[in-house]
Formats: sequence, C-alpha cells, structure tokens
Amino acid sequence: MLKYLFVLIFMTPLSLFYGFWWFIQSLMFMVSFIFMLGFYFYADFNMISYFLGFDCYSFFLILLSFWICSLMLTSSMFIYDLSNYSRFFVFVVLFLLIMLCCSFSSMSLMMFYIFFEGSLIPTLILILGWGYQPERLQAGVYLIFYTLVASLPLLVVLFKFSLVMGGLFIPLLNDFGSFYFMFYLFIILAFLVSMPMFMFHLWLPSAHVEAPISGSMVLAGVLLKLGGYGIFRVMKVITYLGFGMNYFLMVFGLFGGVIVSLICFRQVDLSSLIAYSSVSHMSLVIVGLMSMNYWGCFGSLVLMLGHGLCSSGLFCLSNIVYERLGSRSLLVNKGLINLMPSMSLWWFLLSSSMMASPPSLNLLGEFSLLISIISWSYFMFILLILLSFFSAVYTLYMYSYSQHGKYYSGGYNYSLGYFREYHLLIMHWLPLNLLFLKGEYFIF
Repeated sequence: MLKYLFVLIFMTPLSLFYGFWWFIQSLMFMVSFIFMLGFYFYADFNMISYFLGFDCYSFFLILLSFWICSLMLTSSMFIYDLSNYSRFFVFVVLFLLIMLCCSFSSMSLMMFYIFFEGSLIPTLILILGWGYQPERLQAGVYLIFYTLVASLPLLVVLFKFSLVMGGLFIPLLNDFGSFYFMFYLFIILAFLVSMPMFMFHLWLPSAHVEAPISGSMVLAGVLLKLGGYGIFRVMKVITYLGFGMNYFLMVFGLFGGVIVSLICFRQVDLSSLIAYSSVSHMSLVIVGLMSMNYWGCFGSLVLMLGHGLCSSGLFCLSNIVYERLGSRSLLVNKGLINLMPSMSLWWFLLSSSMMASPPSLNLLGEFSLLISIISWSYFMFILLILLSFFSAVYTLYMYSYSQHGKYYSGGYNYSLGYFREYHLLIMHWLPLNLLFLKGEYFIF
C-alpha cells in the first residue's frame, strides 16, 4: 500500500509549478489503473505495509477515491483557465486524496480516526476558497461543527477501548459485550453524522450548495462513504450491543429516508435536490449495515460505489448548466433539451441510474439491501416500497422539470458542451454501468 502512497506524496511538489495541471491529472489516472490491476479478492487484509493494508471492502473505496479525485481536476477547468490559485487547488486535491487513501487503508482504529478527521480540512478549504456565495463561510462552519462535535466522543471511546483491550488493531478487535449503552452510541454517532443520517443531515445540503463543483463531487462521491466504512469496521466491536439496539436506528433511518424523499419534492435548487437525494440513499446504506448480515454489508458497499459515481455525475451536470446560465434554480433551468439536446441524453442516463434502473450498480446495491432488510424484518417492506417509489418520483421531477418546458429567455450564450464535459460524464457513467457485469465480485 505504501507504494501508492509514495507516488501521491511525490506528486505534491509538482503541484507547485505552473502548467502541470493535466500532467498531474494523467498521473492520477495512471495510478488508479495500476491500483485496479493489483486487485486481490480476499476477505482478509493484504498488501500490508506498516499499519496500512486493504481488504475487498476498502479496495473499492480507495479506487473510488482515486477516480473521483482525478475527475475533480477535469471538472474544475475554470480554476485553471482563470488562474484562480490553480496550483494551490491541485495541492489541496492531492492532500485530500492522500488523506482518503490513508483512512480507507489504515488498520488501526486510531489512525482511521485521525485521517477521517483530517480529510475534512482540505474539504473545508475547497468550500471556503473556491465556493460561489458568501454564505460558504456559514456552510463551512456547519460542516466542521457537526462533524467535530459528533466525533469527539468517539475519540474518548477509542482511548478507553485502547486501555481495556491493549490496542486498536482492526484484525485483532473482538466484541466488547454489554459494556454500556453510551459506548455503543458514541462509537456510532460520529459515523452517522458523517453519512449523514436524518436529523444530523443539516450540514450536507448547505455544504453542497455553497461548494464548488470539485467540493460537491468529493463530498457526495467519497466523504459520505467514510461514515459507512467506519460503521462496517466498528460493527464487530459492538455486535452484542448492536443486536439489542440496532432496530431503533434501522426504523429511524428508513423513516428518515422517506421524509427526506418528501423534502426533495420541495427543492428548487438543483444541487440542493441532489444533496437531499444523497441523504435518502445513505439512509438505506445505514439500515443495510445495521442489519449486520452478509447481504447488507456487501449491498451497502455496492450502493456506496454506485451512489458515489452517480451523484458525482449529477453534480457535474448541474455545474455544466450553472456555467451556462449562472443559476441552478429549476425555475430558470427549464427546457434544456431545446438548448443542449446531446447533454439531455446524459441527464437521462444518470437520472435513470439514480432511480436504480438496470444496468447500474445502484440496482444491484438496492436489491441486496432489500433482501437484507426484509430478511431482518418482514414489516420493513412498507417503508422500503415508499422509499423506492419516492426516489423514482423526485428523480423524474428533476429530469422532466429541467429538460422539458419553455426555456428561459434571459439566457444568451450557449454551447452544446465541450469534449471535456462529455469525457467527464462518460467517465462517471461507464464504471457505474460496466461494474454491474462483474456483480459476483461483491456478492460472493
């Protein structure tokens, strides 16, 4: 694992020179392809070096981090064109990628915690430095306040855990038994806020609306997945308590998903709608992980991958429209099929993936999670029906509202889309639909 980390660390000095933007992006793609070829399908940790290594679960999430961070540079072309601190921007993206790779591959819970918190700093810099409106300061404070306040109890729990167990090495962790209820709550709260769960989700829409396109991509694509990964790792410590307590979080999570789906119908801002849809999808991932069975865990991995690519692609589309019209409001972005007909196809393809139509990874993930949750409790199917139905409804609402109707007469400058933009979208859509063909990697 160290060799990939060293490549990234030695790439950071290149970001300090002018004109190395595309070279660094090509190197990042190359590293992600090399990493893809080194795929080992074992349940145990492999490629171990010091306290870093990965198993099947973290392998796919590290690969997703590489992919999304490479595409962040493609999408942020305006920063390069306008020389808006472009060298510092590349440095921040590389620093964020290093943090994400370390957090997904760390084999100690304390290291995971440090890198998990460390990944918030470059995200905050992205929002504050390259965000659009002055409200980005408030969004940044929201982000830090929610995630830090929720994760400080986790730090205390980890210290206590280390004292009792003598270490925090993940493969050697075992169940803590019925230690006490607050222990269970604290250890899981930080990850629920990061996911985010309903009622802890208020930081996410504001962060997405104020963030630049790169910030939205990495937030939706990778940072929400850190919470799911963290729950997966600590679940073996709190298995005993989980059997007694998880039902409350499962029911609450599904109710929250349904309520957030209803909130989606009321959104008039494209970014805000996609952000709320992320909360709805992540609630399904939380419930799958809490069911603590095989289908649930791997279904949650597949849905996290599918959602990361799909949601990131939709944010790219909303940004492409924003660059043309100067607004993300659905009241202004109407009738886009008349102005950018070829882009409308991409709206359709990514929207259909978002409502889990075949052959996208979202379908495979949601199907596994449905099996997992219904096998846990038969009565859950009522909430699951509502969740699936509403997710299709708000996606259709977003697609039909933005593509059809009479277009805004105040716009004067359009182009059908640059090669860079189509390349960016196809790089999101291809893995999202091609990985479906290798579903056995996840299920077996």
